[in-house]
Amino acid sequence: MGDPKYPSRVWKKPKRPLNYDFMMEDLNTLGNYGLKNKRELWKARTELSRVRHQARSLLALRQEIRAQKEPVLMKSLVKIGLVKEDATLDDVLNLDVNNLLDRRLQTIVLRKFSLKTPYQARQAIVHGHITIGDRIITVPSYIVTIKEESSIVLSPKFKVQASAPPPEPQTEEAVVEQS
Repeated sequence: MGDPKYPSRVWKKPKRPLNYDFMMEDLNTLGNYGLKNKRELWKARTELSRVRHQARSLLALRQEIRAQKEPVLMKSLVKIGLVKEDATLDDVLNLDVNNLLDRRLQTIVLRKFSLKTPYQARQAIVHGHITIGDRIITVPSYIVTIKEESSIVLSPKFKVQASAPPPEPQTEEAVVEQS
């Protein structure tokens, strides 16, 4: 069960962290989804690994046992929007980390409210400007279900700054006329 003071990790490091191609792919993913650090990416990969492991273990079971346990996994994945209603275990095995990162609150807020950057979406969430229903959610990595997606609302006190042209510099003559 473990000690409550020392909870088990929810992420695993990559086996080869200094692989150049892998590092560049990670940095690209970090920038596209506005992740704070690589640990957030590792958490998503570990969660996806856990789901794919469940699917592989279901494929190894006998048909009658598999028929009982497969709907439970598929229902949970359909609920959060990772797979479609008619998906199979092969579709679960074909998932990648981008599918899971697309279901984060930060990514959905970025796309729904057409904010400039994912970091602006993250800041809006952390500062409490995003509500789901009547709850204020301040966790950017919150996995949004299909039902909750339509009830995401931007607080009226949060104003997105439109990109306006910079003010024209004043000349000495204009300053003299104003005084």
